[in-house]
Amino acid sequence: MILALRYIAATVCHTVWTGTRILLASAAGIRQGPNKVYDRLQRDYGQGLMRATGIELVVEGADQLLPGESVVFVSNHLSWIDIWVLLVGLPGTVRFVFKKELRRVPFLGASAHAMGHIEIDRANRTSAFAAYHQAAGQIRGGTSAIVFAEGTRSRTGRLLPFKKGPFVLAIAAQVPVVPVCVVGAYELLPSGSISPKPGRVTVRIGRPIATAGYSYEARDELAARARQAMLALGAVE
Repeated sequence: MILALRYIAATVCHTVWTGTRILLASAAGIRQGPNKVYDRLQRDYGQGLMRATGIELVVEGADQLLPGESVVFVSNHLSWIDIWVLLVGLPGTVRFVFKKELRRVPFLGASAHAMGHIEIDRANRTSAFAAYHQAAGQIRGGTSAIVFAEGTRSRTGRLLPFKKGPFVLAIAAQVPVVPVCVVGAYELLPSGSISPKPGRVTVRIGRPIATAGYSYEARDELAARARQAMLALGAVE
């Protein structure tokens, strides 16, 4: 019970505190895109929640990335912890692809929109693919995207089937796909739990997969390659 109350209080406090600062920055005219202000604020958010819940982060494989290169990070999704550790552990300017429904969450939705996180309406296929193509321009402008390949959290800790959208996005932007595997988050805060256990989470970054010259028809091949890479990094099928 104590862990649950601490988690709820930390989530509310950090979301309101960080969200307020982001919205004030946006109101002051700080624009979306590669921006040290928003990058620092969202990393502060992730670090604050990690400290409050006793989560230690280890990042492996970041040396395989080219400094300053925009990519599409494709990750598994085990827990809410994934969001915190990816914001903290992935280099450069990163923005999540997130479900439109999250816009209704106070402070979180509005601040994510203000920073330029990529909003997708998955209930509308035409709208979703249009948003991916619009986001491709944002990525070419210096922002890396983070996409949960499965589209939702796993309730078992095992890798679910992949959605095609992340790979359509990478092909449209003509930037590499980087497989990412989060290890340990499910055991600390599985789907449905509000009592996170303290412990260590590892973010393993795989070798970039080039998409230069790929067309839309190659999306399934790209997804299969990313899945195999994620399994090699430690994901469980």
